[in-house]
Parts: sequence; structure tokens; C-alpha cells
Amino acid sequence: MTSFSPSRRASLKLAVALGLSTLLTACGPEPKPSFSGTDISGTGLGKELAMLDHTGQPRTLADYKGKALVVFFGFTHCPDVCPTALAQLAQTLQLLGDRAGEVQIAMISVDPERDTPEIMARYVKAFDNSFVGLTGTPQQLQQTAKSFKAYYAKVPDKANNSYTMDHSASFYLFDKNGQARVLASGISSAQDLAKDIKSILN
Repeated sequence: MTSFSPSRRASLKLAVALGLSTLLTACGPEPKPSFSGTDISGTGLGKELAMLDHTGQPRTLADYKGKALVVFFGFTHCPDVCPTALAQLAQTLQLLGDRAGEVQIAMISVDPERDTPEIMARYVKAFDNSFVGLTGTPQQLQQTAKSFKAYYAKVPDKANNSYTMDHSASFYLFDKNGQARVLASGISSAQDLAKDIKSILN
């Protein structure tokens, strides 16, 4: 029977412990990616998206599977927030370089009364030709916005006999399987958006 000195036995115990630790780490779940925005994985946000694209075709999340999808709610008469957000998204695509083709940017109109598919097409493509504009009936918008937990409301503009729209201004990021992953602030930088998109692409 082979015998070991106390120091030898201690060394062997340490080696076994380290080996088990490495094995357990390798078999454990992969660490979650660190996002600049809020991790919304598993929430199911946006799963009831059902709108018309700027060509008049019905669209759901399933139509964008295979690409990361970035959704923003806005409207074409928006004076500042929406143009700024779309410009940020155009810059984000530039930062993604060769991977930009793996991403689809979509703006959902909260003003379907004025934002026809044709108007949406001209508006979003002024920022980037790959952008998609989604609109539809008030009922489609209500269902879709509820699914995203997105806020919007018509605000009368009596001075001009018109109205404007209040709306939430966040970016919703979906992975290639159509799962909601990140909720980013409307003032997120293009750099932060690009970082989070790369995280869900990898």
C-alpha cells in the first residue's frame, strides 16, 4: 500500500478540488451578456406586433427572424425626438460595419391617422434606405403598443387646429429568434446601442 506524507496528501486534495472546480465551471450556464440597456430577456415584450410595413404588407415579429430587430415608436410629424432617434440608429448601423446587414431597424408610427405607408416610406428612408416604417389601423397600433407596454396619446394643438403625439421613446432590441432582449433609453448613444446589438448577435 502506497503512503503519502501529510504535505503530499494536501497537495493532492488541492489538485482534485481545483479540477472539480474547473469541471463544474465548464458545465455551468454561460454568463449572461452585460448590456448598456436594461435586460428584458424572457419578458415576451412585443410578441403581439402586427402592423403594415411601408409597402402595405402585414408584418409580425416572425417576419424579421434571422436578423436582430430594433424597434422604435414615433411619428413623422415629430419635431425633434424622432428625427434624433433615427439619426442615432443610422449612426449605429455605421458603427456595426460589416454586421449592419444582420440588423433591421423598424419605426412604428403612433399616428396612423396621418402616417400612411407611403409617408412612412419616405420618412424612414431619408435616414437610411434599409429602415422599415410600420403603420396600420388604430386597433393594430393599440394591440402592438400594449404588447410592448409602450405609451402614446394624442394631444390637441388648438392654436393650429391640429394635434401632436406624446409617446414613449425607447429602443427595443430583439435577437435573431425574435426574442426581446434589451430595452434601451431613447437618449442612448450610438456606441451603446451598437455594443448591445453586437452582444445579442454573438
